[in-house]
Amino acid sequence: MSQKAKKKKTNSDYEGLQKSIRKLKTPEIEVWENQYCDKDYWIEMDVPEFTCICPKTGLPDFAIINIDYRPNKYCIELKSFKYYINSYRSVGVFHEHVINKILEDFIKASKPRQVVITGEFNLRGGIKTTVCAEYKK
Repeated sequence: MSQKAKKKKTNSDYEGLQKSIRKLKTPEIEVWENQYCDKDYWIEMDVPEFTCICPKTGLPDFAIINIDYRPNKYCIELKSFKYYINSYRSVGVFHEHVINKILEDFIKASKPRQVVITGEFNLRGGIKTTVCAEYKK
């Protein structure tokens, strides 16, 4: 195979679409002070109706987002988190990037002991995608 053919095969129309994803402005995730930070316990949050946009086609993507976290000093305020999650409805973003962006913002807001975020995305082109990102202090 020629060098030109190899290069063409590895390039993608997706290149460059997500260069600024880490700088995406999202609503603030508010927190409240955990009065039981001396206890080691888990909080599970489920978002059964998550939506974002495919950055290539502009079509909607649907997912179930599961968040399991061990709080430290702060817990997530749910109303602000709902606004945060809903802000992705008009954002063109890859599945892998949205889960990692949610993880980064979640850590920044609450500084948990541990968090696991899993996104189970509906079929796209016959393929179901599940992305899991984790943080442990």
